[in-house]
Amino acid sequence: MNGSKIIGTVFHQMNETSKQKPVTCNTNVPYRKHLSKDKVLKNLIKAHGPHELELKNNVLLALCRSIIGQQLSTKVARVIFDRFLSLFKNKNPKATDILAIPVETLRGIGLSNAKVAYVKNVCEFFIANKLTDSKLHQMNDEDLFELFTQIKGVGRWTVEMILMFTMAREDVFSPGDLGIQKAMVDLYKIEYSNPRDLHKKMMALSESWSPYRSFACWHLWRHLDGK
Repeated sequence: MNGSKIIGTVFHQMNETSKQKPVTCNTNVPYRKHLSKDKVLKNLIKAHGPHELELKNNVLLALCRSIIGQQLSTKVARVIFDRFLSLFKNKNPKATDILAIPVETLRGIGLSNAKVAYVKNVCEFFIANKLTDSKLHQMNDEDLFELFTQIKGVGRWTVEMILMFTMAREDVFSPGDLGIQKAMVDLYKIEYSNPRDLHKKMMALSESWSPYRSFACWHLWRHLDGK
């Protein structure tokens, strides 16, 4: 998934109030000062107010939720994910709990065969590699990209969303996301001849946003969300 429905799905799904209590909450004043050097972002921050990154538990469940919500509207994705959670007593399942659910049951709550396979791939990968939240939160971004993209059904875009919305990483940029592309073309009046040209110009613009590109992405999504 390349983010073609980010405004209608993952942005709302993963940015909405989590049913889990966040581990930490980061009110990042330095990001506002840094990104406000960019006039466009300065106006967006003023309009939207500051954003906080929440470090959340159960990275495994976040990956499963992202897969379940792919190519679905916000409403449908939420309904199916709630059905998924209802299969477990504590609403915070582990990999072994998910693997114990029969394929027919997962199909019955609205998951396609492919999504069932991808969710199980994630669980099997976590078990095989003995992955825990503690271990994952100690890894750097590039190592996480290399790790997660080994899982069939998990691409770079999905990892970017997990890093931003679940792992509270501050300097993640998603140039392949269509929402980010649309916002940057609109706000910065980018002219381009082909997708590669657009990618190059987006990367060049985003360099000055580092080390707070995750916050920049959030404000860009909010811009489109309000149009």
